[in-house]
Amino acid sequence: MLIKKPSDIPPSEITDYETFRRRRELMRRGAVMLGAGLIGSTTGTLPAWGASIPPDDGTFGDLPDSRFNTDEDLTSRKAITGYNNYYEFGTSKSDPARYADQMPTSPWHVKVHGECDKPATVSVDDLVGNVALEDRIYRHRCVEAWSMVIPWVGVPLGAVLKRFKPNSRAKYVAFTTLYDPQHMPGQHSTVLDWPYHEGLRIDEAMHPLTLLGVGLYGKALPNQNGAPVRVVVPWKYGYKSPKSIVEIRFTEKQPVTAWHKAFPDRYGFYSNVNPDVDTVPWSQSYERRIGDLFKRKTEMFNGYGDQVAHLYSGMDLSKHY
Repeated sequence: MLIKKPSDIPPSEITDYETFRRRRELMRRGAVMLGAGLIGSTTGTLPAWGASIPPDDGTFGDLPDSRFNTDEDLTSRKAITGYNNYYEFGTSKSDPARYADQMPTSPWHVKVHGECDKPATVSVDDLVGNVALEDRIYRHRCVEAWSMVIPWVGVPLGAVLKRFKPNSRAKYVAFTTLYDPQHMPGQHSTVLDWPYHEGLRIDEAMHPLTLLGVGLYGKALPNQNGAPVRVVVPWKYGYKSPKSIVEIRFTEKQPVTAWHKAFPDRYGFYSNVNPDVDTVPWSQSYERRIGDLFKRKTEMFNGYGDQVAHLYSGMDLSKHY
């Protein structure tokens, strides 16, 4: 190979400094455009950033809005990142923000297996990097009488799962989250049977509202919100959205989930937002939005009934809660 000396290189062939500085970004953009062209995109848009999730500076840049956006006022980023349920770090709402920064999130791999034709263990980049990113704003409620409106960044979970070719026996999708008592002090407690297990019916997992989240407010997920990758199911209560996922498994039988195993009389498998079903000892008919003084009536399916009610046609939702 011919290597030119500096005196041999004309000025027209010298890369300008700004292009050189941005070379990794440009390479990422090219890689993802190629990937999106090969495997397709459920959104019809190309990502503003490339396959590095999260980007080097932790910011995703300009992203297209989701067709499911809400026009409700957003909860502040301070509240979203400082007031959390993440029992792996403790049962107090402030424990995750206090302790989660010690959890290592890179490198990170997710094992995908079970009833599928293409099982694999992949990095977060490989898991979501070839699917177009969207900015999705969801009303994300938890089981207590309070709620938030969070501008999630992520990709449709269904678009990711299809790459692993679930077979005809795949009726459910089970998730396992990180088990790391050294960095997750809450896992020394017996409040739940660790690691955390959660699950969805496969049609719920494939629904375009279900999100594989990698960020919020345009930046990479903070550890206390489930970094580096989590699930968001906006018509269900927050504990149906497992954080810091390390395993995805396609199953034929309904998987055992953490909260249902601990309190089967309180937490059903479906855990849809249903104001007519109380979660003992709490009523779910009203909720309080973070920052609001007064409660408001809880909406069935968290306000997404038009999109998801058909998934439960013919089911007794007071029994299948």
